[in-house]
Amino acid sequence: MELAAPGLLLRPWRAQDAPAVHAALREPDIARWNPQGDLVTVADAAAWIRRRADWSDGGHVSLAVTDADDGTLLGAVALHSIVDEDAGIGYWTVVAARGRGVATRAVRALSTWGFTARGLHRIELCHAVANRASCRVAERAGFPAEGTLRQSHRYGDGRRHDEHLHARLATDD
Repeated sequence: MELAAPGLLLRPWRAQDAPAVHAALREPDIARWNPQGDLVTVADAAAWIRRRADWSDGGHVSLAVTDADDGTLLGAVALHSIVDEDAGIGYWTVVAARGRGVATRAVRALSTWGFTARGLHRIELCHAVANRASCRVAERAGFPAEGTLRQSHRYGDGRRHDEHLHARLATDD
């Protein structure tokens, strides 16, 4: 499965993405807000890719976000915790892709696919309150804020953070 968004191609993970994934997940902001465990080597990143590429349990759909023209890895987007008609969505972008609307376009594309192709009704997006950039992504991608979850998730800095809860429904415009 591949999805297009303006200037982007969302595609399944490939083994050759391992070096770029390894570099990205070691970047301080990604490691802080999207902790993935200790990915010390490129081989660890390859194992991470294999896990995300295996959708057989139906509980997630994870895609690489790439530049539509040259295929450069710009980030990741995933529907996760898929149960019945509900899911969560998460994402990250490499430093060079930030501030260009990449995450917003990727989240819109995958959530729209989730509503139409997977029959989802509700997709939740949570982010640390301190992660203001993710709040902007949520709002721009059509996920209105619903509230604050107190100390609901331990992030890469080892601390529990309050999170903003945003959600989009299939019936939202």
